Amino acid sequence: MKLLHAILFIIAAGHLTLAQTASKEQLIFLTPEWTGERFEDGRPKVADDILRRMKSVAIEEAWGVLRNEGYHNQFEGGWQPLHDDVPVVGRALTVQYMPNRPDVSEQIKKKGTEEGQIGNTNSWPIDMLQLGDVYVADGFGKIVDGTLIGDNLGNAIYAKSKTGVVFNASSRDQEGLSKIEGFNAFVREWHPSFLTEVMLLSINSPIRIGAATVLPGDIVLGKKEGVMFIPAHLAEKVVVTSEVVRLRDLFGITRLKEGKYTPGQIDNKWTAEIEQDFSKWLNDHIDELPVPKAQIQELLKKRMW
Repeated sequence: MKLLHAILFIIAAGHLTLAQTASKEQLIFLTPEWTGERFEDGRPKVADDILRRMKSVAIEEAWGVLRNEGYHNQFEGGWQPLHDDVPVVGRALTVQYMPNRPDVSEQIKKKGTEEGQIGNTNSWPIDMLQLGDVYVADGFGKIVDGTLIGDNLGNAIYAKSKTGVVFNASSRDQEGLSKIEGFNAFVREWHPSFLTEVMLLSINSPIRIGAATVLPGDIVLGKKEGVMFIPAHLAEKVVVTSEVVRLRDLFGITRLKEGKYTPGQIDNKWTAEIEQDFSKWLNDHIDELPVPKAQIQELLKKRMW
């Protein structure tokens, strides 16, 4: 209901006519729980360090944190990723496409041209990308003639963002795109057709990707299982929780192999003795664990488990 009121507020304000970006004030209104730095356009700017550490987070870990916080609609599966083993992590730049309606699309193109936009409308969001952004588009699931990018635009996207895309639509030139090292695309299907009878409606406004609600600045976590859209204000909590789980699992497996504890002791609420052993183990192995040393020191200081 809160999100619905926000969207109604934006529409009432009359700012979703294109050029096609929501105003900074609207984005601040829609993301009130984010208290950190923002981009000039109003999107939350989650720290680069969090993005880097997010690449090690499992989908299930992120899902669990968001569910516990009351966010039940932030995952979408059913993709055909370009690569199964290349994660996509970054800040969402959201785009909505709709079936073409000539009177509306002509107005959009006219407005965009007046404001300096160049080329076809599906290239406009690419011009807005910044380093660490992920181009997230609702293309209403269109496959044939719904190919939002090919390898030319894919190269342009990666050059600007160094990440990838998530499209509720299709893409073309799978072979060419696969040659862009570090780039990945989560799409519904691959098809050789060209984009046609599709119009751009909005950039940097709330969109729906399948069962998920996505806001500009959400953190995209795309892996083989699917894509999580993590609200900016929960990104650090997702990362820290994942790191704690990773360390506790590693400690538990290590001690089980050593025979120091039984499975029943480890696969249950730990006693104070085991917790103390865990803290000592972290200190003793701090330089060789799969979590940055500074983060382990912070965990030990705050006892974040």
